Amino acid sequence: MYAPKEEPLLCCILRQRKWLPYCSSNSPQTPSFSTKPKPKITPTTEENTQNQNMFRSISNKEAPSFSHFPYTPPHPTNSPSSLSQTLSLHASPTSSPLHPLIPTSSKNPDLLTAYRCISSVLQKDGQILSIAASNGLVYTGSTTNLIRLWKLPEFTECGQLKAKACMVVAIEVSHDKIYAAYGDGKVRVWQRAWDGGLKHVRLATIPKTGSYVRSLYIAGKDKTIKHTGAVTSLAIHVSEDILYSASTDKTVKVWRISDLKCIETIQAHSGPINAIIVADDGILYTASDDATIRVWRRNFCSGDQLPHSLTMTLPAKCSPVKTLTLTSDGGVLYGGCTDGYIHYWLKGWFSGQLQYGGTLQGHTHAVMCLASVANYVVSGSADSTSRIWSRDVEDGQHTCLAVLVGHRGPIRCVAAFYGRLGEETEEGCTICTGSLDGVLKVWRVTCTNKVAENMTSTQNGCEYFEL
Repeated sequence: MYAPKEEPLLCCILRQRKWLPYCSSNSPQTPSFSTKPKPKITPTTEENTQNQNMFRSISNKEAPSFSHFPYTPPHPTNSPSSLSQTLSLHASPTSSPLHPLIPTSSKNPDLLTAYRCISSVLQKDGQILSIAASNGLVYTGSTTNLIRLWKLPEFTECGQLKAKACMVVAIEVSHDKIYAAYGDGKVRVWQRAWDGGLKHVRLATIPKTGSYVRSLYIAGKDKTIKHTGAVTSLAIHVSEDILYSASTDKTVKVWRISDLKCIETIQAHSGPINAIIVADDGILYTASDDATIRVWRRNFCSGDQLPHSLTMTLPAKCSPVKTLTLTSDGGVLYGGCTDGYIHYWLKGWFSGQLQYGGTLQGHTHAVMCLASVANYVVSGSADSTSRIWSRDVEDGQHTCLAVLVGHRGPIRCVAAFYGRLGEETEEGCTICTGSLDGVLKVWRVTCTNKVAENMTSTQNGCEYFEL
């Protein structure tokens, strides 16, 4: 051992005589004054590979892959603890951090909702803007000039509809006729035929080119033919043979389907119109950026009265309304707003007037699309999630059953239909969601009344998970 007081003197002597580098290993050295350089650590080959992989994983230069999502579903075991964890993973969340949802008291405590993504397709057309489902076919429109056709239940592409214009912003299907609204303010019409296979024949363009050119020479007629802005939404009243088109030019045009003529132009709102929907009784609902929903009734009496008159204006709490949907019986009207809330109005049985019912809270960004089927309401939002809401027929209360997570961009359009891909074999619905990330997903949502049945299906390998 050496004395701490002698350390400075000993070091000075060694430095003067230049003996410090030649000290033997047996002589004591002071760690505080040691000048030996720190050894350089050379990484092994395995560590080198790990570092390279780590830097590659956090690099933001590579484009994300939507077809190979890095997710591995949990492996169920027979132990009760692991089985309960599996059920908790598969159960859908019912709230979000910014808008917590207080679930209502369920009359059936054993009700369990399960969902899974049964198909996911990345399109090369860019953003998906519109979607419609009819007779086992799904039509999707994007920012290009193509409308792609998908066949159910295998969900494979079976055709395309082409036009010169781009941006298919809205699609409606009625009586084997497909109506598609484009960014140039026109609507293209196709006829679907099944002779010798699936065929689509182009019928017409609304408005007709000849009538539009002739209207330029007639004073006061040019504004009644063509929208001056992009068409944002379409609605069809089948019994009256009428097609409605809404536009950013703040107007709604009424077209007679038999001859494709514009019979009326409604100056509907003070701001751009985002969505329209028509009920079976002929009541027209329009939603706008002016934070209102307006209700219009068609008049059949003769005289100076306009064919459509405003009957009611529904305020939406100072938030622009982006989308609308109605229940099948027309008793409940839903409006999705930019603040993330879904407002709904109930129709009175005797008066027929709409009364404010409340809000559905859960989305953290703007609600961009809505769809309803049976007692379910499906909402798509800019927060990249889609929510399934269930409405109780008796008391009218709503419960969030599932939150579909998997898209990497805002969900722009959604379509829903009852049953398992058209077959009403079990309680639930099939949902198609299109996002601005270019991905089209098909979801299957089921509701079971017994938790034991879900446990059995999980043990047998039938798992429900999000992609």
